[in-house]
Amino acid sequence: MYGLYATVLHRLTFITVVMMTSVSGHIPTTLDGPFKPVTRKFDPNLRMGSDDLPMDHPRLKKNVSSNFPEQIALAISSPKSMWVSWITGDAQIGKNVTPLDPSSVGSEVWYGKQSGKYSKKRRGVSMIYNQLYPFEGLDNYTSGIIHHVKIDGIEPGSTYYYKCGDSSIPAMSNEHVFEMLPLPGPNSYPRRIAVVGDLGLTANTTTTIDHLITNNPSMVLMVGDLSYANQYLTTGGEGAPCFSCAFPDAPIRETYQPRWDGWGRFMEPLISKVPMMVIEGNHEIEPQAAGITFESYLKRFSVPSKESRSNTNFYYSFDAGGVHFIMLGAYVDYNRTGAQYAWLQKDLNRLNRSVTPWLVAAWHSPWYNSYSSHYQEFECMRLEMEQLLYQYRVDIVFSGHVHAYERMNRVYNYSLDPCGPVYITIGDGGNIEKIDVDHADEPGKCPSPGDNVPEFGGVCHTNFTSGPAKGKFCWDKQPEWSAYRESSFGHGIIEVVNSTYALWTWHRNQDMYKENSTGDQIYIVRQPELCLVSPQQRRHTIATGFGVLESHCLSSCFLMFVTAFICLYIL
Repeated sequence: MYGLYATVLHRLTFITVVMMTSVSGHIPTTLDGPFKPVTRKFDPNLRMGSDDLPMDHPRLKKNVSSNFPEQIALAISSPKSMWVSWITGDAQIGKNVTPLDPSSVGSEVWYGKQSGKYSKKRRGVSMIYNQLYPFEGLDNYTSGIIHHVKIDGIEPGSTYYYKCGDSSIPAMSNEHVFEMLPLPGPNSYPRRIAVVGDLGLTANTTTTIDHLITNNPSMVLMVGDLSYANQYLTTGGEGAPCFSCAFPDAPIRETYQPRWDGWGRFMEPLISKVPMMVIEGNHEIEPQAAGITFESYLKRFSVPSKESRSNTNFYYSFDAGGVHFIMLGAYVDYNRTGAQYAWLQKDLNRLNRSVTPWLVAAWHSPWYNSYSSHYQEFECMRLEMEQLLYQYRVDIVFSGHVHAYERMNRVYNYSLDPCGPVYITIGDGGNIEKIDVDHADEPGKCPSPGDNVPEFGGVCHTNFTSGPAKGKFCWDKQPEWSAYRESSFGHGIIEVVNSTYALWTWHRNQDMYKENSTGDQIYIVRQPELCLVSPQQRRHTIATGFGVLESHCLSSCFLMFVTAFICLYIL
C-alpha cells in the first residue's frame, strides 16, 4: 500500500515539476540518467587564477574602533535558535604579543521582530587564541576577542532584527536582520541554499561571492578551505619563492593569521544576514608549536556540535527545514572503530525521514573525482564510511578540495547505482592555487599511486578489480560515474521543491552578467519507494508512511492537481 501511494505521489510531483519548467525550457532530472559523461574544457580566454587581495583592500580593512563588533556572522544552532559571532579588539602579530583579556568586553545580543525594538537579550562566551611560532624569522599572533552568543526562542520563518556588542561601554553594532529558516517538515524548505568551497581571498573570490549574493540564498554551506591564511607568505602576499627557502629554520609552515581577520570582514555583508555552516578543510589544519592544530577554525566558528550530540566542531549535523545535513571531518579519525563513525551511526539511526526527507552530507575531500589533482586521495575514508551512507540513503554529497566542478551520476562503490548519492565537487570558489584543468584519464595525466598522499589518514590507492577500468589505476576515458565536469570558478545553489525534487544549479563566474545563464542544472529526484533505507528506518517508514502521505497529499497533492490542471488547460 505504501509503495503504491508513494509511486502515485512521485508521478504527480513529476508532472507538476515538468509543467512548472516547460515555460523556461527542459531541465533534466536524475531519472533521465545515468548520463553519458560530458567534459567542458577550460576556456583559454579565462585566467586560471588571480592574485590575493592585499590587506589594505577596502573589503579587508578594519572600519570600526577597537571595542566595536566586526566580522559578524550567523550559524544555525537549532530550528529555533541561532549563533551570533563577532570579534572585538585588535589582533597582534610580531615576535612579542600580549593576549587580550576576553572578559574585558561583554558579549550581548539584542533581538526582536521589529526594527529598533529588541524584546530579548542574551549573553554568551568570549575567548581568544594564539598562533605561536618560536622560530627565527616567524611572527607570533594573538587574536582579537571572539564572541559567541546563542539566541533562542526564535520563531521559524520569521524575520528578526539584532544588534551585538557590549552595551556597558557602550559599543553595540549597527542593526542587522535575518530570516529564520522553516521548521523541519516534509513540506517546508529553505528558499535557496548556496554551496561553495575553497574560497580564499582573490579577485576570483570577489566575483564568486558577489555572484552568490545576487542569487539571494537563505543559507550558505561552506565545504572547507576558507581563508587560505596558510599560504599568504608564499603564493600570496609578497610571494616568497618557497616557504623552505624563505624560512629554512622553521620546522613547520607558518600561517599569516591576519588573513582570517580580513576574510571575516570580507564575508560579513553576507553572513551577518544569512547563516553560514562550515566544515574544516586541509588549509584549516594550521600546525603551530607544541603540535597544536585547527586553532583558528575551532575558535572562530560556532557550529551545533553539542546540539547534535557530537561535542566537537570537527563533525556535526543540523536541520534546515526538511533537509538533514551531516557535516563530516576528513582530517580527524574516520575509522569504523572511532568516535566520529560511532556518532555518525547514532545520528543516522535517529533520523526520521518522514520529517526530514532529504539527507545531505558534506566534507572537504571528495571520494569520487576524475581530476588528476587529489585523485583517489581519500580512498581510505570512502572504504570506511561509504557503506554506512549508502545504507541510510544519503541523497547528495558535497565536497571541495579539487579546484574545479564535477557532478557524478548516482554511484556506489564505483558502480552506477540508482540508490547511490549524487556526489558533487564544488571546490571552485576562487582561491590563490588556481583552477584544476588536468583529468586523470587523459594521456600522461594519470598520477602515480605514490602521489596525492592525504594530510591525514592512510593511503589506500588500488587498481580497479571490475568495470571499465579493470586492472588499472586510472580510467582511459572519462569514468561512467562522472556525468559533467568543467574547470571554471563558481558556486552552486540548491532549491528543494518538495520531498521528492530538488533543483541543483551550478553558476559559472563568467556567466554572472548573463540573464538566465547556468553552467549545469538538474533536478535531483529522490525515489524512496525504490530505495528503502536501513531495516530500522524501513520499519519506521512503513509504519508512518501512510499517515505522512495522507497529510502530504492534503497540502501538496491538491496543489499539484490544481497546478497540473491549469498548465494543461493553458497549454
